[in-house]
Amino acid sequence: MQTGFNLDQYLTDGVESIVKNALTASLKNPKETAFLFSYALSAKRAAAVRENHAAIGRHIPAFLIASITNRCNLHCAGCYARANSLCDDADTAALLTDEDWCRIFAEAAELGVSFCLLAGGEPMLRRGVLECAAKQREILFPVFTNGTLLSESMLELIDQNRNLVPIVSIEGDEQQTDARRGAGTYAKLAANMERMRERGILFGASVTLTTENIAAVTGDAFLSQLRAFGAKVAFFVDYVPADPGTESLAPGDAERALLASRLDVLRRTQDGMIYISFPGDEQYSEGCLAAGRGFFHINPTGGAEPCPFSPVSDTNLKHTSLLAALDSPLFTHLRASELLSGHHDGACALFGKDEELAAMCGS
Repeated sequence: MQTGFNLDQYLTDGVESIVKNALTASLKNPKETAFLFSYALSAKRAAAVRENHAAIGRHIPAFLIASITNRCNLHCAGCYARANSLCDDADTAALLTDEDWCRIFAEAAELGVSFCLLAGGEPMLRRGVLECAAKQREILFPVFTNGTLLSESMLELIDQNRNLVPIVSIEGDEQQTDARRGAGTYAKLAANMERMRERGILFGASVTLTTENIAAVTGDAFLSQLRAFGAKVAFFVDYVPADPGTESLAPGDAERALLASRLDVLRRTQDGMIYISFPGDEQYSEGCLAAGRGFFHINPTGGAEPCPFSPVSDTNLKHTSLLAALDSPLFTHLRASELLSGHHDGACALFGKDEELAAMCGS
């Protein structure tokens, strides 16, 4: 088992490793090589900015998670967002505008944020926000997408702005993926991953871990297929049982131990992929990284939330800055509490703790 694992350093080293691999094939993929080399330098500068903040007692997380829309074109089984009425088939009038997101991303860059994960709903339904993100080239924007909307126009946007990194959702093989995401989804994903591979676009895959698929999706056969598709990043995200009756699908201690052991092996083999576990990697950070300890979540209407699985907020980015949000009463009290530390049951330390969190708002 690995000890002293530092996720921020691992990702920085991983980018540098991909750069080195890309340099050996620069004639085939000059765009990606040039961007990754530039980004590796930007990531070091951002780390220095965060260190300067830390020197005056202000902690700036390296990561943000931004859900930029509540709309989605799929109806996946067990979807956390739909189960919690956070996802719909039409945008609400209260959504942050493209201009709002442009400002937020610019503030993030100034503070030294290195990674901003874009989610939804389906983020590719908001091209204007993606165009805002593309302008902040010192930030890497993994775009968590179902992968079905990668049109030629969208691929061209990503091709020209390599800081946008598609992370396509896949549940395993064709049968497993289509069972959760709808018939024909796997075939679309396979075709779109091939198109990205042909263009030399950096992309990854996101896999929802359950007790039913964990062995298969962390196995050699599945990961070899991802590498064959051209994926360079694999996110493993624990299933959170928002739908009543699906509690047995949520990974427990045995599954988390299996994943940690498997990731230890994969990360040491240096097979050309970056492996990230959420929230599994938090065990190396002395507890949950939510509420600004390592990241926080911005919902589609601007609410600053501890994490995507904890939809409680007392501050809205429509009316305040990222820096002010980090010092909100909720985040301040939560970081000082014991809710984020130590062992917890289930994937998320804050899942189901809405009443306790609400009591911290404004107190």
